[in-house]
Amino acid sequence: LPDGIEQGAVRWSLTGLHNVANALAALAAARHVGVTAEHGTQALAEFENVKRRMQNLGCVRGVTVYDDFAHHPTAIASTLDGLRKQVGEQKIIAVIEPRSNSMKLGAHREGLAPSTELADHVFWYAPDHLGWDLASTVADALVPTQVCKSLPAIIDGVLALAEPGTQVVIMSNGGFGGIHGQLLEALEASQ
Repeated sequence: LPDGIEQGAVRWSLTGLHNVANALAALAAARHVGVTAEHGTQALAEFENVKRRMQNLGCVRGVTVYDDFAHHPTAIASTLDGLRKQVGEQKIIAVIEPRSNSMKLGAHREGLAPSTELADHVFWYAPDHLGWDLASTVADALVPTQVCKSLPAIIDGVLALAEPGTQVVIMSNGGFGGIHGQLLEALEASQ
């Protein structure tokens, strides 16, 4: 096919350049085995993402809560970039648990603060057993940032900042102590 000629358009709920790159790779692979661009773009438009990839968990009091598997600075930045492009100027609150093995070891420390620049406020979870000083690592963040040692402190902080139109994205590669459900319940109870 000639370069620069539009082959189709995809309207979907996915966000982030990483999803665009994955979609383009899937279209190229499909084309290689004979799937037309028209059929490929149609299939992508019908694609339902897997759980924990910007999964919309619900909207309470106009506050939308997402679960995302982001587990290192590049993934955090990509998730926030995609969400920012989707919601424009709406407030984004990022809640992040550095839980992956490499994050627990502090391997990505230098990239943490810059990875959150597209959020309006960031809550980091720093349990006592983390093993390195998360607070000093993110102290130079360009957006308001809080480091919390408990889930109730994070939930209270989010509740204090959340207003209709706020987008809260919870990022961890684990269950994060059930904070997702706890936050939704707290939002319900605060009505």
